[in-house]
Amino acid sequence: MAKILIIEDEQAIQRMIEYDLSQIGYEVDSALDGFEGYKKASTKHYDIVLLDLMLPNMDGMEICKKLREEGNDVYIIMLTALDDEYNVIKGFDVGADDYIKKPFSPRELLARIKAGLRRQGLMKNDDILYYNDLKLVQSSYEVYRNDEKIDLTLKEFELLLYLLKNKGKALSRDQLLTNLWGFSYDGDSRVVDVHIFKLRDKIDPDANHIKTVRGIGYKLV
Repeated sequence: MAKILIIEDEQAIQRMIEYDLSQIGYEVDSALDGFEGYKKASTKHYDIVLLDLMLPNMDGMEICKKLREEGNDVYIIMLTALDDEYNVIKGFDVGADDYIKKPFSPRELLARIKAGLRRQGLMKNDDILYYNDLKLVQSSYEVYRNDEKIDLTLKEFELLLYLLKNKGKALSRDQLLTNLWGFSYDGDSRVVDVHIFKLRDKIDPDANHIKTVRGIGYKLV
């Protein structure tokens, strides 16, 4: 499930959002302070940041601007009670992806979050997932680059899919073995390295996306 960071100083609103999203199954983190929220957003991986505009210590505009300047492309939805055109335009100018005006309903917020996840290829959309120029069709175990089919073995496809669903996370070899080969597998752990090597050769020969995490395993960035 997607990981969402809530940066909101009104505790009642934060708790309401956190409860609603947790009930659906999202992994939720939160911060009541602008600086704390910025530190979390800049040092941890999130799929969505819900960012209040008016915050103590560091406001939402400054947080958004700093994250973009650092190359952080996390999907940012501004939460604002300021509905004037100037603030909306300024929010988009500093890098916000969407905004929602307070007060908002849980259904409206969820719709915005789902739209953001779809744009990142992190939700099923008719059984299809997207990552950069790749398209994964889960039901048929097929992968395409710009509509040209890439031939992957079943295990290579499962490995790519698992990396995609855990994008940004450092995954150990043991974790990959357990989830893709099963608890009963008692073979050599180097089988993971062999499959990563073959997968890279087919979709990422320069290792720009499937990164080796020294001493741990691999992650998709």
